[in-house]
Amino acid sequence: MESRIRVFLLTGLALLAGCASRGPEDISIPQSESEAARIIEPEVERREIKTPKIDAENFEIGAFAGIMSIEDFGTNPVYGVRAAYHIAEDLFVEAAVGRTEAGLSSIEELANVRVTENRDFTYYNISFGYNFLPGEIFLGRKTALNSALYVIGGVGATRFAKEDNFTVNFGAGVRILANDWLAVHFDVRDHIFATDLLGSNEATNNLEAHLGFTVFF
Repeated sequence: MESRIRVFLLTGLALLAGCASRGPEDISIPQSESEAARIIEPEVERREIKTPKIDAENFEIGAFAGIMSIEDFGTNPVYGVRAAYHIAEDLFVEAAVGRTEAGLSSIEELANVRVTENRDFTYYNISFGYNFLPGEIFLGRKTALNSALYVIGGVGATRFAKEDNFTVNFGAGVRILANDWLAVHFDVRDHIFATDLLGSNEATNNLEAHLGFTVFF
């Protein structure tokens, strides 16, 4: 009986030693077709991404046109030119010249008199602007245009009825980059100056809204 137990133990030890001597590569793991089908190979469709190309130059120049409401003198078309230099990514300085022609004031219409014969209205401004909300505007599913909302303000002079008046201007606008060299602007501004043209010296608010185009160079 003891000899049989010894033979059984020796046989077991021999089998264990044989398994231990085999490496992982010698052990084959059977895999059925159903198991192989469970392996999912993701099919990722690569999308072409176009990096926005923004002109590295910091100068832009262009023209604009819109409407301007001269206090007490009606609303009329306005047009002009602008030039800007981008000091930093979010800060720029702008020079602008605009011109319009005033209509009749309420006093002139009621009393049938003329307070001035010269109705040319021309302003010259130097302003600083700050881009506070850069982003993108999407046109459809495949087109995105870089844009920025900005605030702007500065000082200048307004020549109205042959008088030069110190002027403060401020407003806001949006700039949309159509491509790497062309930008579209929409601005709303208020030009404030004091005048005694109607008898009393008082500050006037002259609101302007215009659409413009600029090129980078």
